[in-house]
Amino acid sequence: MYERMKEVKLFHTADWHLGKLVQGVYMTEDQAYVLEQFIEDVKQEQPDAVIIAGDLYDRAIPPTEAVELLNDILERLVLELHVPVLAIAGNHDSPDRIDFAVKLMERNGLYLCGQLRYPIEPIVLHDDAGEVHFYLIPYADPSIVRHVLGQEHIRSHQDAMEAIVAHIVENWDASARHVLIAHAFVTPYGEAEQNTSDSERPLSIGGAEYVSAELLKAFDYVALGHLHQAHHVGIEHVRYAGSPLKYSISEEKHHKGYLVVEVGSDGVEVRKTDLTARRDMRRVVGTIADIERYPRNEDYVYVTLTDENPVLFPMEKIRAVYPNAMHVERIAGQSKTAGEEAEQPAAAIIKQELKPLELFRAFYQEVRGAELSSDKEKLFAEAYELLLKESGE
Repeated sequence: MYERMKEVKLFHTADWHLGKLVQGVYMTEDQAYVLEQFIEDVKQEQPDAVIIAGDLYDRAIPPTEAVELLNDILERLVLELHVPVLAIAGNHDSPDRIDFAVKLMERNGLYLCGQLRYPIEPIVLHDDAGEVHFYLIPYADPSIVRHVLGQEHIRSHQDAMEAIVAHIVENWDASARHVLIAHAFVTPYGEAEQNTSDSERPLSIGGAEYVSAELLKAFDYVALGHLHQAHHVGIEHVRYAGSPLKYSISEEKHHKGYLVVEVGSDGVEVRKTDLTARRDMRRVVGTIADIERYPRNEDYVYVTLTDENPVLFPMEKIRAVYPNAMHVERIAGQSKTAGEEAEQPAAAIIKQELKPLELFRAFYQEVRGAELSSDKEKLFAEAYELLLKESGE
């Protein structure tokens, strides 16, 4: 329990992906740069809690630098600034690592939830209007939810969330306000949608990963993680904060930051605060002659050359102008002048990454000359998910 407050103000962030490797470049220094801004904002605005809605790390076994960075940020938030932190594991995290020594840390205001716990007990904060209850729901495969809740009918993420919400609502205090923190792929009605980024790993293979926002309407606020673009999901108070940095060129147009959420007795107010990256991640299009005339720039760039003829040692020439260039490709016949480089239609340039099942379906069609049957799709999905679990992904 904490002292009573005028109103509960939350900083909602997610998908830090500490230790992220993009095109061979570790993003740890860039992550530290934006998280330093986040710390400064916490000092200025003094929120009553910070929410991290999953994917603290980018992999189950993160590099040492990533662990040290997270340790430093949490220590400053909780021990120096005395701001409680409520964080859950995402699909990139190791639940066991996130769950380490959680009871000891809760005494200082650090609430970590790696494994789904049952029964689901809320963390309680107060303001002048009464209690605000927070429910921490880490990412969990439907098979795990089925086992923890003891409900054999659970087969999809929709089934799992429906059972979790039913359990929470059945046992909650109706006089309190309720905030759900979850890591899931939520769409307005549980319909299939494209990821907001190529760097978002599918939660399931074969179309069983989507959860309907309609299930979450009863909560006063829903703090989501997984999708990297900040947005609300059909319902104003069901929100993704997005990632604090661009982790793929598919996120080029995203505006990164976090959400400031005020949960009052008469409703919820949400505003977005941007974070400024040390280096932008963007696309550059033009001939090599055009590019060599540009001023030197430190951004992470993906370069599309439009020269009709092959260019010798293109990356060497590009890095004389863009020393942090990440990728180069050539598309003949798309020549643009220097002033037009930022206005290219994405469809002409960006190669959309196929999901594993779609890729295998296309491969099967090419090799066998026949469509993949539903039975074979199911076998592939099961084998792929088993491979991800065994590799710790």
